[in-house]
Amino acid sequence: MLASGLLLVALLASLTVMVLMSVWQQRKSRGKLPLGPTPLPFIGNYLQLNTEQICDSIMKISERYGPVFTIHLGPRRVVVLCGHDAIKEALVDQAEEFSGRGEQATFKWVFKRCGEGRTKPLRRFSIATLRDFGVGKRGIKEKAGFLIKVQDTPSVEAGEGKRPGIDPTFFLSCTTSNVISSIFTATSTGQLYEMFSSVMKHLPGPQQQAFKELQGLEDFIAKKVEHNQCTLDPNSPWDFIDSFLICMQGEEKNPNTEFYLKNLVMTTLNLFYAGTETVSTTLHYGFLLLMKHPEVEAKVHEEIDRVIGKNQQPKFEDRAKTLYTEAVIHEIQRFGDLLPMGVARRVKKDTKFRDFFLSKGIEVFPMLGSVLRDLRFFSNPRDFNPQHFNPQHFLGEKGQFKKRDAFVPFSIRRRNCFREGLARMELFLYLTTIMQNFRFKSRQSPKDIVVSPKHVGFVTVPRNYTKSYLPC
Repeated sequence: MLASGLLLVALLASLTVMVLMSVWQQRKSRGKLPLGPTPLPFIGNYLQLNTEQICDSIMKISERYGPVFTIHLGPRRVVVLCGHDAIKEALVDQAEEFSGRGEQATFKWVFKRCGEGRTKPLRRFSIATLRDFGVGKRGIKEKAGFLIKVQDTPSVEAGEGKRPGIDPTFFLSCTTSNVISSIFTATSTGQLYEMFSSVMKHLPGPQQQAFKELQGLEDFIAKKVEHNQCTLDPNSPWDFIDSFLICMQGEEKNPNTEFYLKNLVMTTLNLFYAGTETVSTTLHYGFLLLMKHPEVEAKVHEEIDRVIGKNQQPKFEDRAKTLYTEAVIHEIQRFGDLLPMGVARRVKKDTKFRDFFLSKGIEVFPMLGSVLRDLRFFSNPRDFNPQHFNPQHFLGEKGQFKKRDAFVPFSIRRRNCFREGLARMELFLYLTTIMQNFRFKSRQSPKDIVVSPKHVGFVTVPRNYTKSYLPC
């Protein structure tokens, strides 16, 4: 009895100390950090956030505290930036100060096993190598052609000569080499892991299955590296891994080299993560939107037939001549808003930002979704249709393509996605190749198709759906 009483007193005393420390920390930073909702010890602002719709929860907080405010994701303190102006001031006007890499608990689990950060030499090498290989033009065209063959295969169950309705998620994901469960980074489990990774990494749950999948991809790449080591011809590199291995040979005597096996696996993983999942999900969302808006699909078909024709496979150079299709792809990306919370940044040194003082090391979330929906740059979508989708956002009065400063699906300036060129090429070639050969038909009427996302967290995940491919 006495022992249980002492334990209760100890717990109450510990809780009191934690509350006092939290209050003291808040008062110490007041007048320096932006204001925000008062956090509780350890759990931070968890009770004020809906982990199923965390992005919406954060945007609601901004309605009270303005475009720059502080929140606590569990014990993790983050400064949030909303809207074009605040994000531009940070990532463009003060690019150097905000160029540090923020916490990404899921990927940290992987990369701590494969090497340290993605350094400047590795980034420069990756960009140059992708450029040398034509940013994958031949490979993308071949994979797009394979996807056409798969989707054009009749089904016995559907009847001879008929094509079944299929959920394209599997084929799109295979085509872009994706094996990662995007659901993990979008659902409440993913949000909780980002907040409480120090505890959850030791507990059973869905996160452990996600780690197994990530480990499987790492093992796959490691085997691919072993194969390339056995078949390597230094005078004729076949792919990215070959080029990295050749660079490793040239750096063997450099004790400070960044080119070693662990970093090869890490860099290749990085290309897989950011350069494949975004493409497959964007295409998945895009086909859903085109079924919802058959008038848009019809215009894309007309332009492809007129500019490219039906007898030659689309080339990336056709992008400059298919302006409406380019506008549609941009609007799919804007609407899809795949990374609504951006990629976490970190302040590299003590920084004055607006009227605030951000100490070195503090994390920053640039809410890219708030820019993609900034009504000052994209005229009120509700004037066009209730689903907020219209390619006219990227077209001028005479039909010319119109660039938008607020189009930031890949972020902006430093730490923007260096695979952006590859992603743009994949999106254009996959979409035009598929639409050159097929029309889409849903089992539902367009007015009944729901295009709101299935999950919105650190990433956006569209709903699953089934569609039929009708030959053009």
